[in-house]
Amino acid sequence: MPAATATLMDILQRTDVWRGDRLAALDGQAQASGFDTLDAQLPGGGWPRGALVELLSATRAIGEVSLLLPALRAVVDEAPIAIVAPPACAHAPAWAAHFPLAQLLWVTAADEDIAWSTEQLLGSGALGAVLAWLPARVDNKTLRRLQLAAEGCRSLAFMFRDESCARVASPAPLRLALVGSPDGLRVDILKRRGPPCARSLLLQVERPLPWQRVLRRSVPPVGHTVLRGVPSSVKASQPAKVAP
Repeated sequence: MPAATATLMDILQRTDVWRGDRLAALDGQAQASGFDTLDAQLPGGGWPRGALVELLSATRAIGEVSLLLPALRAVVDEAPIAIVAPPACAHAPAWAAHFPLAQLLWVTAADEDIAWSTEQLLGSGALGAVLAWLPARVDNKTLRRLQLAAEGCRSLAFMFRDESCARVASPAPLRLALVGSPDGLRVDILKRRGPPCARSLLLQVERPLPWQRVLRRSVPPVGHTVLRGVPSSVKASQPAKVAP
């Protein structure tokens, strides 16, 4: 018997095929972000499971982790969350206000081991989400390995990178640029499976400090940390802490 021939409509129904004039369907493989304005612009109506999401920014402490809190709260009960090589030490009380600490896996790694560690965590299939701060120099081959590892699981996979990486191609299906402002967190969708997003989104994310105080601080680029409320004379001798 001759093999069945797939029609064009059959092909267009596949989740790995999308049209340039509409957002791709993810067949239930999306986790709501907690922000209706953002979900309306994301394929599937939320953060994709089993795919890399790149979050690019020039500075830290602008609400980039707070942006993920609603989704992380939704998945933490089903599986632990891994946090890989963040730019500062964990501030446990702040994290405990959102998640059971027993459900958080904190991974430290040298720059050359961050991508490998992230790949192993995604490949385990045992996590609800992985948050990783990638070093400045990550080649396309490494990113493809991470994307393949993500495709083999249902984990949320968030990669934090410097904004300069926006000029370089990436296999990540979703790339967002983040900028802090006195009015909230500005989100620009640089890449998605669907038509370009021509407008910026302004989101009101949770913040441990008012936006005005955050933006008055001089936040250094990736690889540097700064303490809040500590005199400059003692900053060098004290470890910085990161909180959602």
